[in-house]
Amino acid sequence: MSLILAIDDSEPMRKMVDLVLKGAGHEVVLANDGVEGVEKFKAQKFDMIITDINMPNKNGIQLIEDVRQIDSDIPILALTTESEDDMRKKGAEAGADGWIVKPFRPAQFLDIVRQVLESATEA
Repeated sequence: MSLILAIDDSEPMRKMVDLVLKGAGHEVVLANDGVEGVEKFKAQKFDMIITDINMPNKNGIQLIEDVRQIDSDIPILALTTESEDDMRKKGAEAGADGWIVKPFRPAQFLDIVRQVLESATEA
């Protein structure tokens, strides 16, 4: 399965994402914020990144921009409470491949993860 970097400043959300992804057979590395997320991304090869948008130190938009300077192809999903079109547009402009609004249903979340991973391997 895939190695996924999941970044969220909320510990309960990190645990939920970790549980759902591992339950589907993925390997998961967790980070607390954008700064830690970029450090972990630079240290290891991942198949996908799932990031929150509103985080301290470095928000998800900044993280996506930083990652895109290093790797333009890695699939990036935003998992956030942000549902405004303006914020989605900023995410897409930064390079996010998908946008999931919290709270999420595990089956729907895994389906989107699968779709994004599949489209990345086809590219």
